[in-house]
Amino acid sequence: MKTDDFHFDLPASLIAQFPPERRGESRLLVLDRSSGVREHSVVKRLAEYIEPGTLMVFNDSRVRKARLFANALDSGAQVEFLLLSRLDEASWETTCTKMKKQVRGRRYDFGHGVIGEIADSALAETGTRQIRFVPPIGEDWLDRHGHIPLPPYIRRSDAPDDAERYQTIFAQTVGSSASPTAGLHFTEELLAAIRVRGIETTTVTLHVGLGTFMPVRSEEIEDHHMHEEAWIISGETAAMVRKAKAEGRPVMAVGTTSVRSLESAWKQGDSSHDAGIRAGEGRTRIFIKPGYQWKVVDKVFTNFHTPKSTLLMLVAAFAGRQRILEAYAEAIAQGYRFFSYGDAMLIQ
Repeated sequence: MKTDDFHFDLPASLIAQFPPERRGESRLLVLDRSSGVREHSVVKRLAEYIEPGTLMVFNDSRVRKARLFANALDSGAQVEFLLLSRLDEASWETTCTKMKKQVRGRRYDFGHGVIGEIADSALAETGTRQIRFVPPIGEDWLDRHGHIPLPPYIRRSDAPDDAERYQTIFAQTVGSSASPTAGLHFTEELLAAIRVRGIETTTVTLHVGLGTFMPVRSEEIEDHHMHEEAWIISGETAAMVRKAKAEGRPVMAVGTTSVRSLESAWKQGDSSHDAGIRAGEGRTRIFIKPGYQWKVVDKVFTNFHTPKSTLLMLVAAFAGRQRILEAYAEAIAQGYRFFSYGDAMLIQ
């Protein structure tokens, strides 16, 4: 399939630049993927649309303050860095502005007594860089001096409120370079309403990195290569998923990162008895696109995604490309807010 098959025109005015005034008060588009029927609602009514017995799976990854600014020691030019993952005590994998100019040996002043140096020309096919800090920096330093890594389509600097609003209420395990944004809609009140209805909840962990938000630059989607991301599924969550599937109860993934964790952890056994979700840790490059054979996920709660992105291709694989593009066209006509701080979809 062509990457251009997943293009749609989006007015810039519909790209949410700020979160809603109160968490959980966004609009909700409910899509029946079998019939194509659509209903307009609000997120705070989500529990009404989920059948009792459903197992909802959230991503509990916590966003680190991974966005840093530094001045190159040789020129004084400001360079922006986005830390992706820690490689050792002093080194991190990173992206940065004007990537081709950030060559091995170039040094930067990050302030607060910290100097960084590019330690490698490029890492693998991603084109990312390795930067080594002296002295080494950790999560405490990033919490004090880093910035919330708002995505580039949010055209403003991070504000103090973003430290709380760009984080889900169930975030625990630090490691993401972007928020698993479908989870941003949930409040304690909404979770209580969900549980009262007899809906189970559990968590997985997928640390959001380039694999989630790296753009598709190839003409054919089959030529796109995903960046590797780390996932963790506990024994308790694996058991809950296995039990729900055995009993014929739906598994609902909250967010595309939960989808990718669950589908990546599926073990293809020699028989239906052997197959199932495996607990543990792993790394995934899974690229879910039209034609994908679904193993675990029966329903998806998600935000609206960017044109020609792997995330749009994932929901198109779940509901059908034409159904998704029609739903997006209706959302645009109805003035829905798009992307990280925007409105939501329930696809079932």
